[in-house]
Amino acid sequence: MASKFGLAGGLPERRVRPIWDAIDSRQFKNALKQCTTLLSKFPNSPYALALKALILERMGKAEEALSVCLNAREQLYVNDSVLIDDLTLSTLQIVFQRLDHLDLATSCYEYACGKFLNNLELMMGLFNCYVREYSFVKQQQIAIKMYKAVGEERFLLWAVCSIQLQVFCGNGGEKLLVLAEGLLKKHIASHSLHEPEALSVYISLLEQQSKFGDALEILAGKLGSLIMIEVDGLRLQGRLLARSGDYAAAADIFEKVLELCPDDWEYFLHYLGCLLDDGSSLCMGNDSNPIYPPKHVDCKNLHLPDEVFDSRLSRASTFVQKLLEECNNASIRCPFLENLEIEKKKLVYGKGDAAKLVDGLVQYFSRFGHLACFTSDVERFILVLDVHNKSEFLKKLKGCESATTSPTEALGQAITTFKIENLTGNLFILPVCELEGLAVQMADMYCTNLPLSKDLDIQENMYGEELLSMACNVLVQLFWRTRNIGYLLESIMILEFGLTIRRYIWQYKILLLHLYSYWSSLPMAYEWYKSLDVKNILLETVSQHILPQMLSSPLWSDLNDLLGDYLKFMDDHFRESADLTFLAYRHRNYSKVIEFVKFKERLQRSSQYLVAKIEVPILQLKQNAISIQETECILESLNYGTQFVELSNEIGNKSLTFNEDLQLRPWWTPTFDKNYLLGPFEGVSYYPGENMIKQTEANVLKNIEKRSLLPRLIYLSIHCASLTLKEHTESNGSALEPKLSLELKVLLERYAKILGFPFQDAIELVLGVSSGIKPLEALSSDLIDWMNFVVFLNAWNLNSCEIGFSNDDKTRPSTWHLVNNLLRKYILENIRSTGPLLSSPGSDLPMLVQLVTEPLSWHSLIIESRVRLILPSGKKKKKGGVAEQTNSHQSHELQETIQSLCGTIKDVTEWLCDQINKPDDAKFETIFSLLQINEESQGPGKILHIFENLVSSLNHIDLGDRISQALQAWNAADVARKVIGGQTTELSQFLKICESKVKSLQALKMQL
Repeated sequence: MASKFGLAGGLPERRVRPIWDAIDSRQFKNALKQCTTLLSKFPNSPYALALKALILERMGKAEEALSVCLNAREQLYVNDSVLIDDLTLSTLQIVFQRLDHLDLATSCYEYACGKFLNNLELMMGLFNCYVREYSFVKQQQIAIKMYKAVGEERFLLWAVCSIQLQVFCGNGGEKLLVLAEGLLKKHIASHSLHEPEALSVYISLLEQQSKFGDALEILAGKLGSLIMIEVDGLRLQGRLLARSGDYAAAADIFEKVLELCPDDWEYFLHYLGCLLDDGSSLCMGNDSNPIYPPKHVDCKNLHLPDEVFDSRLSRASTFVQKLLEECNNASIRCPFLENLEIEKKKLVYGKGDAAKLVDGLVQYFSRFGHLACFTSDVERFILVLDVHNKSEFLKKLKGCESATTSPTEALGQAITTFKIENLTGNLFILPVCELEGLAVQMADMYCTNLPLSKDLDIQENMYGEELLSMACNVLVQLFWRTRNIGYLLESIMILEFGLTIRRYIWQYKILLLHLYSYWSSLPMAYEWYKSLDVKNILLETVSQHILPQMLSSPLWSDLNDLLGDYLKFMDDHFRESADLTFLAYRHRNYSKVIEFVKFKERLQRSSQYLVAKIEVPILQLKQNAISIQETECILESLNYGTQFVELSNEIGNKSLTFNEDLQLRPWWTPTFDKNYLLGPFEGVSYYPGENMIKQTEANVLKNIEKRSLLPRLIYLSIHCASLTLKEHTESNGSALEPKLSLELKVLLERYAKILGFPFQDAIELVLGVSSGIKPLEALSSDLIDWMNFVVFLNAWNLNSCEIGFSNDDKTRPSTWHLVNNLLRKYILENIRSTGPLLSSPGSDLPMLVQLVTEPLSWHSLIIESRVRLILPSGKKKKKGGVAEQTNSHQSHELQETIQSLCGTIKDVTEWLCDQINKPDDAKFETIFSLLQINEESQGPGKILHIFENLVSSLNHIDLGDRISQALQAWNAADVARKVIGGQTTELSQFLKICESKVKSLQALKMQL
């Protein structure tokens, strides 16, 4: 920190060092005291002021810190005698960045660079500021200045990287790449290149312009010697040849790569593709989705004559055989897989023999079947087999005698057989009795092999862990087929059993999370999510397992924590990712520079990030919907919802990213909006289809667009509902201030369009459903959105009076009855369809919660707005006349509406109380008795019997102390109690919400 002259920021180091020591040890009060003493002697020192600002910021005094920082900045500008050095500026930059005023730090560096021309240290600081701002053009400009000043290669490469970022992530055209190429050519002519990374940048620049010949020429020249590892140079050369269309030469090079690295599967695929004149595998890196990678890539060039195809695959077979003969490492798998790939290509081309591929797979199993990776290795080959050959392969696999004497390898082969049976889809066609026997076999095998893990550390994977998750999947399928809840309870029980023995198995926790959620025990699901201890970037992917369920739950406090933690990580990452980028610049790792920026761009376009930013204010509105004053304060902080309307306008132009790893999801819920268990039994695909994924992504975009309109719609509805009652209205009842009403109509038209209907058609639909002309199912697909539409439609109509809806005793148009009627109909229907939660997994409880906490809540806010205007504080009512009659009519209408809502919510609270107040012992007996069956009969409970036998006959010597103690602590009854407890907690939270709403509505009624 100190300069070589013993000064720090122009101050004696001996005075500054104690302050930094106090800051580093987090003794901020002591540091502030010493800094105050320093400022008494150097009151105009920018560095001393910057230190004070840093201390204040660390103490949480943001406003004071900003004020001191601005004072320091002013001293830099007005006092020519003060020292301006990078230490002072970098300290200011730290504080400004933490206070979200990075532009002020940049302006300080810009001023310093303008005052002290060609100061390399200051220019590097300015470059750092531009990196933090992602100002790629300015990065390029200042990097060029540094290069001209000192002629160092690194600064030229900084400029070239900045140009590439303009093309990749900015608005720069590809002509900029020509400029970057010219800069490098000029430098090479006079100075050459001296770093491998510099060559990589140059080659990538040429590749982006499809100048593969030029790149090959560079690689073959003197600069090619910069690549120190031979195989890396060959890989690059082969890739360039293939992309230039010279497949024959590329294949020759790839053979050399495989001779040096026989286990390089990726480059074997490139090699085989080049033999078949197909370079599609080489282009996958540019277009492939890292979240949804393709399972396999078939040859896209099948126009080769038969004799050419045969000769080239014959060459590949001969080459692979040579690799097998030369390979002395028993752990190398790729040469064996390569034979399978060749057979697969023949089969795809229509000239292969499926039986040969099946025999090859069986041989591969006999060699590597004990490995956990076996199934993923052979998956691409199994997918091209027809049903008959899949069945034949499975039959041979089961009949394959294990030659191994190792119990762990025998266990691995047995697990692989189960996995293959699942992959081939065989589990979905087995009879129930055989499927049940399979689950029992898996659980028994797990218990039998527990002694193999007795000496393992608790954080090490146990042998046979996958057996319990596979057994769980089988039991869930049995529940789906039979609707016997005992199977569902048993599926939860075996996972809880496994986690009792070893609590670090994340696969079990994710399965439990989804099972508890499905059974309306969301608090338990959230507990297991928290136990995953998800940190850093995993929040972006793993939180998607729980967030959709939480958004429609009454667990508002937990949801607030979940959203807060996620957004905090994302915002912190965006602030700090620039540090990694600049570090990559400093370490001359230019490929990482581009990688970091692209990754940050991807995260910024995350669909979940957008959803979370929208749902946080909506959650605040739901939490405070019982008070119109609180709601208005929240809306004011949101700029009355206008910023979210702008966001909604941009959705169509945004290229959002979907970062959930769908392969981690259970088979019964392949996407967040699809759950097979909610419908009748049907065969399912092992993977979600591409069409399903695209439909899910389209639904997310549509939902974001709708939800982002809500805050503005709520604000406009509250205010439009009040305009009608203002005393200065025209004789026809239309308000003098139509802007809000017109905007509300425009947004309603847009909302209806998102729902798939023109505005008038949407009105006709809801009127038809309310009157009984159309069925309730007409709105069921997007029920919450339709009910929100109806609520906001009523608010607009109160002002515009354009919709006629007659009641029994009056002809004046009113839509109050429309909202009350539809809310009551759908809430009562949901109560009826939900039924008792213990016996109705997959219930409509989330829909019921949303109906009460969203459309009904917005409706109550509109009511409160009307009541507030009928009874304005401090004003006397006028006697007689039109105004009094209008107020009387409105008051009567509001009383009816409040009474209707109170009655509807009381129906909900009665149902909730019935669910909650039922004795826990009776609930326990209801579900746990399903597992107490005769061992010989068909049904759930057999796995529980296996576990109970294991616990009752514990052998401490065989199992070890840790496993034995865990088994002694396990109790199957606790699992049933967890389900019951989780449901009770969720229902109790919902009951509190309902009671608060009834209380607030009754208070409004008392005012009238």
